[in-house]
Amino acid sequence: MTLLALTAFSRTATAHPEISVSEEQKMITVGDAPEQEVYAFGKSVTVSKRAKGVLAIGGDVVIEGRIEGDVATIGGNIIQRHDAFVGGDVIVIGGAYKPEAEKPARVDGKQTVVFGMLEEPLKDFARDPASLLSPSVSLSFFAQRLVLALIWFVISMVFSTIAPGAVGRAAAKLNLSPVKVCAIGAGVFMATGVVVIASAITLPNFLAVAALGLCLLLLLFGYVFGRIALHVSLGKWIQRTTFPENNRSETLATLTGVLVWTLVLSLPFVWPIALFATFAFGIGLIVMATSRSDFRTI
Repeated sequence: MTLLALTAFSRTATAHPEISVSEEQKMITVGDAPEQEVYAFGKSVTVSKRAKGVLAIGGDVVIEGRIEGDVATIGGNIIQRHDAFVGGDVIVIGGAYKPEAEKPARVDGKQTVVFGMLEEPLKDFARDPASLLSPSVSLSFFAQRLVLALIWFVISMVFSTIAPGAVGRAAAKLNLSPVKVCAIGAGVFMATGVVVIASAITLPNFLAVAALGLCLLLLLFGYVFGRIALHVSLGKWIQRTTFPENNRSETLATLTGVLVWTLVLSLPFVWPIALFATFAFGIGLIVMATSRSDFRTI
């Protein structure tokens, strides 16, 4: 699926933005559109004369004229020709910034942010968003999942060795009240998103960045701890219901939980739900562990 969104806001009644799309629906050409913000999904953008700003998702941005504001791309490259000008920030995620001039025409003090990873996956997602829910199955796909399972098994075993009490209580809590833990975690997860948005809008930059960092730290720790607890809890439940008593062990239970949860996170259309559940369970366990009753038992 290819999506295209062009947002045009003209500040004068006589302005006539010049924007065209190629016949093969792969390239947007911007002529003289000084008040135009251009957003493209799954397509590249060429600014031949003037534009106010450009965002391309899954495509390149080629600057031949002037962009007075910011230019950004996700899953593409930004190419600035010799005589081109950029007045704002340059942001590239999953690509590269390629100015042809040794000293490209930029405004002093503007930022250049480049995160050059995952270019092809980001392009594929922009061109076909449904592919994110249903990834292609290949030998490399299975190899990646096996490596991830091995890494998570090591992480789970190390954490269980360092803090066996915390992991054991978390696994027991999941077995006793999974709905309560998930509900609390889901609520805090959504509240975290509201806090990040509100902070970005209302707080000064340094405070907004601090709030974002704290929220990301909570999400990261929640995901790691939640996944470890799920591995142990799920593995023990499978072991208890299917394995004979003489074949039960903590290591085997953890390995079983890791393999099963890795498989669930690899299933088409199911993995987003499983990923959200991992965050929800982990954050819920952290929140519940900070209650007074739990502090008395630690």
